[in-house]
Amino acid sequence: MGAMRERFWERPLGELTQAEWEALCDGCGRCCLHKLEDEDTGEIAETNVACRLLDCSTARCRDYPNRKTYVPDCLQLTRSLVDKLPWLPETCAYRRRAEGRRLPRWHYLLTGSREDVHHEGAGIAGRVISETAAGPLEHHIVEWPE
Repeated sequence: MGAMRERFWERPLGELTQAEWEALCDGCGRCCLHKLEDEDTGEIAETNVACRLLDCSTARCRDYPNRKTYVPDCLQLTRSLVDKLPWLPETCAYRRRAEGRRLPRWHYLLTGSREDVHHEGAGIAGRVISETAAGPLEHHIVEWPE
């Protein structure tokens, strides 16, 4: 993954190396869920339906390096996109750092455990269904706790 600087997550996003950027992800999995946008209001509704590549029990992508090969519309989160995605959860490390806020207390970079995101309820592991089994998205609208 590459060498990372001590407490790199406290630096502005623009100063992060690619390895540090990738390591900032808390692994919640919410960016891998389908969302519905109301055509009239622009309001975004979240669902509990995951991309077919997401392992629903761990909230980890089964083939992250090659995901765009299998899911061409998979979003590559970049520094320039963070401010343009209103559906990123309040808990998202990228969003929080872009807004000048600290990481949540349960973030693995602070605790050492990648499971804490799920224990705290911010992650989706074990609470979602794959798009291959879900059926109509409008039957799966949910409100995730922040």
